Amino acid sequence: MLHPIFSTVLRHPELFAAHAANYSALLRLEAAEASKGLIARAVAGALAAVSAMLALGLAGAAVMLGVLHGSFHWVLVIVPGVAIVIAAAAGYVAARPAEFHGFDDLRAQVEADLRALHMAGDERGR
Repeated sequence: MLHPIFSTVLRHPELFAAHAANYSALLRLEAAEASKGLIARAVAGALAAVSAMLALGLAGAAVMLGVLHGSFHWVLVIVPGVAIVIAAAAGYVAARPAEFHGFDDLRAQVEADLRALHMAGDERGR
């Protein structure tokens, strides 16, 4: 009359508690893995923005120094250039497409549990 899961939960509640604890551990692990990629992209985006602003300020200062002294020095190009390279590299890391496979293991586990419940219900109904 009752689905097999209810009788199992009533007879062995520790199995249900262990299963729920395993689900929460899997969810915590999957969330940590998914957030790691997002945090890395956010840090790269912030670094790109700061480096771009720094490059703009250094380029302006280089132009003013070049005009003030009336001569060209490679240092006036290299210093803002380094900031531009850092901004470009960080921007590439932040903007590249991410392969997000977050929560695939959790989804597969839920599907496996649902299949097992359906099979248990079908066997009981026969």
